[in-house]
Amino acid sequence: MPAAQKTFTFICGADDFLVGRLGKERYDALVAETGADEFSREVISGFAANVGEVEAAVNRFRESVQTVAMFGGRRLVWLKDANFLADTVTGRAEGTLKAVEDLQQLLEKNNPEETVVLITAAPVDRRRSFAKWCEKHGDCTVVGSDGDNAAEALAGVALAEARALGATFGPDALQLLLARVGANTRLLIEEVRKLATHAGDDGVITEAHVAELTPNVAEGDFFEVAEAFFSGDLPWTLTALQRHFFTGGDARPIISALQNRNRILLQVRALADAGEVSVGPRGLDGLPRAQAAHARHFTGATEKSSFNLFSQNAWYVGKLAGSAQLPPLRRLVDNQLELVVAFEEIVARPHEQAEVLRDLAVRCLT
Repeated sequence: MPAAQKTFTFICGADDFLVGRLGKERYDALVAETGADEFSREVISGFAANVGEVEAAVNRFRESVQTVAMFGGRRLVWLKDANFLADTVTGRAEGTLKAVEDLQQLLEKNNPEETVVLITAAPVDRRRSFAKWCEKHGDCTVVGSDGDNAAEALAGVALAEARALGATFGPDALQLLLARVGANTRLLIEEVRKLATHAGDDGVITEAHVAELTPNVAEGDFFEVAEAFFSGDLPWTLTALQRHFFTGGDARPIISALQNRNRILLQVRALADAGEVSVGPRGLDGLPRAQAAHARHFTGATEKSSFNLFSQNAWYVGKLAGSAQLPPLRRLVDNQLELVVAFEEIVARPHEQAEVLRDLAVRCLT
């Protein structure tokens, strides 16, 4: 059946921001296509916290699609932000499944010459019969991806946004941006817009632009202090600490950031000393082989953590290891012990946090 003859439009995906953005674009296009005025179009929230709200949303949708346009012409109905098609407690409930069956029957009977229907849903369990039926019978668009392809999907989002703004990414700039922002699509798009504006006339977003302008949200890292500390540059570290405390910063997140990076480098150094990885100016070689050999020791540890090297962004780990000379294992162990001492001193001297971290930097870097 050609797309023009399908009775509804279905946009779904794992990322509610991407689905919502594309849904708004499609809705605006349908408004222009149908010529539906404000009395002939309706937006119904599909967000439901329980079965009762699911049933209420489907009932409102039924009433809307069965309403005849007041002045003739076609109606436009958008069931927006439906979240009850996911594999959740609400999504699996018997009442929800019955409401979804009713929704499917309404879509089957809908006459697109009278009522144009748009449904946006995130997240969606695409293994279920309703999602499969929508993909077969509706004008269906699946936005983004998840699982093993999530990084590729995010990269695609960033590239598409940059292209729309007339910008491109220089070498390693996109990888650094993804490592810093993580899986936050909304923030990723905003950062691309900011970087594209800053790129200037040539429109090339460089790695230096990202390093300067994008906060390291994904790693929870206070980037300048950590960069300075692990580069072994004591004057830079003291200056970065001064800037941090001048703006009213707290010592604990700095210690946490330093500990997180130190844990990662400890694991890299151990693998390097064992000859399982090699560290060079271009980063870390051999990490996939090391993961195959040692990942079994982290069975059940699925969350991203600095305790598990293999849960980290591989490109980011390579940049950490290759950005400066990797400290010896003894130095990294001493760093970890010194960070524990600094934390204890902050507890004992809460009003002297800046002094405690300055002393820490001097002990570790001289």
